[in-house]
Amino acid sequence: MDVRLHGPGADVRLERLRRLSAAEIAGRGWQAIRRWLDRTGVSGGAGARPHAVFAVLDTEGEVGKIRARARTGDLDGAARALRDRFRDHAPRRFFAGASGFEPAQADPLTGYREQVLAAAETVEAGRFDLLGYSGLSFGDPLDWHLDPVSGRRAPLVHWSRIGFLDPREVGDSKVAWELSRHQWLVLLAQAHRLTGDERHAEAAFRALEAWLRLNPPGIGINWASSLEAAMRILSWSWTLVLLRETEALSPSRFEAALQAVWLHASHVERHLSRYFSPNTHLTGEALGLFYAGVLFPELKAAARWRDLGSRILGAEIQRQVYPDGVHFELSTCYQRYMAETAVHFLVLAEKNAIPVPGRVRERAVAMIDFLVAMRRPDGTVPQIGDADGGWLMPLARRRPEDMRGVFAIAAALWGRPAHAWAAGGPAPETLWMLGKAGLEAAAAVSASPPPDGPTTVFPDGGYVVMRSGWDEEAHQLIFDSGPLGCPISAGHGHADLLAIQCAAFGESIVVDPGTGSYSDADGWRSYFRGTLSHSTVTLDGESQAHPVGPFVWDRRPSARLVDCHREGTIEIAEGVHEAYGRPAESVRHRRRVLFVDRRLWILVDDLEGARPHAVELRFQFAALPVQVEAESWVRARGHRRGLLLRALATRPLALRVTEGGNRPREGWISTAYGQREPAPMAVYSADGALPLRVVTLILPLEGPDDAAPEVRMVEEGDLVTALLVGSSVIPLKAAASSGNRENVRANTR
Repeated sequence: MDVRLHGPGADVRLERLRRLSAAEIAGRGWQAIRRWLDRTGVSGGAGARPHAVFAVLDTEGEVGKIRARARTGDLDGAARALRDRFRDHAPRRFFAGASGFEPAQADPLTGYREQVLAAAETVEAGRFDLLGYSGLSFGDPLDWHLDPVSGRRAPLVHWSRIGFLDPREVGDSKVAWELSRHQWLVLLAQAHRLTGDERHAEAAFRALEAWLRLNPPGIGINWASSLEAAMRILSWSWTLVLLRETEALSPSRFEAALQAVWLHASHVERHLSRYFSPNTHLTGEALGLFYAGVLFPELKAAARWRDLGSRILGAEIQRQVYPDGVHFELSTCYQRYMAETAVHFLVLAEKNAIPVPGRVRERAVAMIDFLVAMRRPDGTVPQIGDADGGWLMPLARRRPEDMRGVFAIAAALWGRPAHAWAAGGPAPETLWMLGKAGLEAAAAVSASPPPDGPTTVFPDGGYVVMRSGWDEEAHQLIFDSGPLGCPISAGHGHADLLAIQCAAFGESIVVDPGTGSYSDADGWRSYFRGTLSHSTVTLDGESQAHPVGPFVWDRRPSARLVDCHREGTIEIAEGVHEAYGRPAESVRHRRRVLFVDRRLWILVDDLEGARPHAVELRFQFAALPVQVEAESWVRARGHRRGLLLRALATRPLALRVTEGGNRPREGWISTAYGQREPAPMAVYSADGALPLRVVTLILPLEGPDDAAPEVRMVEEGDLVTALLVGSSVIPLKAAASSGNRENVRANTR
């Protein structure tokens, strides 16, 4: 095991090493041995020989006869028999939609056929829309090892020798990996099924042949991630099933594809991410093994892969998903990815009569429920934590925040009115996965918003969602009072403790800054995941935690939700963290969010400590016009509506609004992977000794130019204890129990 204890992050690595169990040390040791065996050719090398797949077929029954036929030298006949067997048996093993698709079934999906064909033509012209990039070119022929964004090409050496997280060596590995996920082969297969045009099928198989030729087993960056190998198994499975009856799928092509599946599943099995990324990497790898096991049982190892994948998925879905439905990465993108994984697993398991623990289905439903609760009034799901823009299997072209396809499949499977409501109608994903029966099942569900009321609490994940209603012009605020990412590495979490984002009259105004990319060559990765880009409080210009690599933090501070209740017409949520505490001083940030009459919010930020500090209260806006007005009001103008914001304290507050700043870097958002744009950030600041209380009024405006109300503070010593907004008096003291107090319902199962 290569453990370096010098340079940046050495203390973090040493501390992690100290925490390793004996079992993990042994497991990592065996993985290191397997990498060495792969590199030296002791294991895996035989799989590169032509026709090697016949030697790894099952020895029993009809498949055993095919194997024996190959051993007698009739390789063409054996390959044809294998291909024909797949054509006959695959529909009984795979998703009903892919197996039984007919072009007329897509007629109710207005514009979908044209969308697929246009996208297929773009791919066939050598242009690819990947992650947040449009029209990427990888050359002609395709250079599978190139990151065209940075211009860097990964070396053609054994995968274990490649620093795939080093932008100086490979650029952004995500870009090359995304091309080699081969999800665009599925797009070409869909285009064929919609039109019957053999050109699309031929283009798909030519591309697969080129990839296999230029990515020999174990060589190059595309073997460096077991997850990426598993994702190709998924793509090839869909492509083969959709194109199984085409002339383009010759016996030799099917033989080569089946051999590639065997090589990939064997690689994944040897190098599971049990320790490196035991999160959505591990579940994605397990799903790849499960796919290979159920769709290709002719392979001798298939039953082992199927059972191993099933065991891992059953255990990990229960481990990684909290009882309230929040995935432990605390990222809406990876939440959706995990929900997709669970759905694929459950549907394939039922198709193949494989038992799954009931708790897995419960957690899958809970994951979808959480995404529905987080859904913004405009129908999109906001960014929280990392987001790479990828999908498990993109059966329709959507932006990452558009999760209607996921909701539609869930509605068809489980008949929940809230899922059908969030889907907003029929979706292509339902047709391809569940077939015409799935579309009919989804249409039969009576759509309605969640029954739990507009405000929802997720105590395990630490989220509170306050909203005025479920309509398209509702107000919504999301309060993040949970930990920094998952308890293993927090790799996809952001340092956004007690951050908020909100929508006014349906328009997103205060937003999450996004991700940028996973490459930190220029510091943008650190910026977007750090505290200074989020709508929370910072002390002394510091982040709540500091990155020591693209997916590692120097520590993992945690906020906790301490209260959520209602008093009359005011809903109150309170969270606290001590991320800025040091041995010499205990520092605590306590934030209360008051939702008053479901028409405005008040933030009460209490900073507790003993020494002088520079306190900054940050609000990151969407890319909208924002201006400073008299009395330190900040006005944001949406497309039709607006929002006013003003912070007050018993000591003077300075105010600045920055857009696209670099010294310091602030006022940027990333709405798609690899992209960034200037967007206004408002910062209220004060210097001096703690404690300090800052009170902020957030007022949605029906008209973007509506006048600001008169606001006055009620003070007791150094504290603001009430706010007078127009003729309303809003108390701000910590709530005491009273007869008017009731708990807001938590989303627990």
